[in-house]
Amino acid sequence: MLDGREWFGVPGASAEALAELKQVSPVELPDAYYRLLTFTNGGEGPLPVNPYNLCLDTAAEVMEGIRTRNYGRDHLVGFVIFGGNGGGEFLAFDIRKNSPWRVVMIDMIAGPETAEQVVPDFDAFIELIGREADDA
Repeated sequence: MLDGREWFGVPGASAEALAELKQVSPVELPDAYYRLLTFTNGGEGPLPVNPYNLCLDTAAEVMEGIRTRNYGRDHLVGFVIFGGNGGGEFLAFDIRKNSPWRVVMIDMIAGPETAEQVVPDFDAFIELIGREADDA
């Protein structure tokens, strides 16, 4: 899936974990996201755009975030967090409007008013994973 790209992955999520994530998700998440989790259930690699790095959460971590309303961060309701950059930014689906869900980065401290679009949908995000800025 990320052939020829810089990606430090782990084995993919089980079919059971993906089915459970689909069941608990407040919206229908993109098929491309589930394909990524099938390929690598977590991992890390570069992005050629801000926030320049992806630390992908596992399916279990995303489910826990959903179940706990983003770990009690009620101000982040309206986002499905699927990772971060390892340095203070969340990466999330912005589910406050209609699909396709925008991929946004959110400052972990300042909150949702800092949500900035990375790409308009997850298909575009997949194209960025594992690429450096000079590769784009």
